[in-house]
Amino acid sequence: MDQIGAFFIALAVIFVAEIGDKSQLMALAFASRFPPRVVLAAVSVAAFLLHFLSVSVGTVLGTALPTRAIAIVGAVAFFGFALWSLRPEGDDEDGAEVPASAGRSVFLTVTGTFLLAELGDKTMLASVALAGSNGFLGTWLGASIAMIAADGLAIAAGHRIGSRLSRRTVARISAAMFAVFGVLLLVDALR
Repeated sequence: MDQIGAFFIALAVIFVAEIGDKSQLMALAFASRFPPRVVLAAVSVAAFLLHFLSVSVGTVLGTALPTRAIAIVGAVAFFGFALWSLRPEGDDEDGAEVPASAGRSVFLTVTGTFLLAELGDKTMLASVALAGSNGFLGTWLGASIAMIAADGLAIAAGHRIGSRLSRRTVARISAAMFAVFGVLLLVDALR
């Protein structure tokens, strides 16, 4: 298959797989609390790295990854993010912006969260399968752009929600969502 065809197949398959996925909900939660540009940039980096890994290494690495251990670490990370969401931030004024100095740590946190959450996820497995039959470049670009587009929709929604609610309410909702993700990952890992 040519790379253009591979691109469009990966774009369609991964976009559909991302709708309603936990990464979309994470993007919504992060964007309700942090600047959407930072969240989108972090999601983009994570998507390109994740799909580069899955497409280039493929099924060999997919079977070698200790997915249970990764899922448990991811669950613990989500519980940490839930607690982090609830921490006091000094002035709890509605609509207060995150200081510019926090941008880098937010970027690294979001990137790391997405990488951990998506390792072994259906979108990673789908890009592994697509790369096996459709080629590297088209699959990598299509899968990455699909994930960015799907999560970009959630980022827009999260920013809109976050701008209408108090920071305290957003923090509680974010904490609850991260705790739920942690429980789901832990339950899945322990099956």
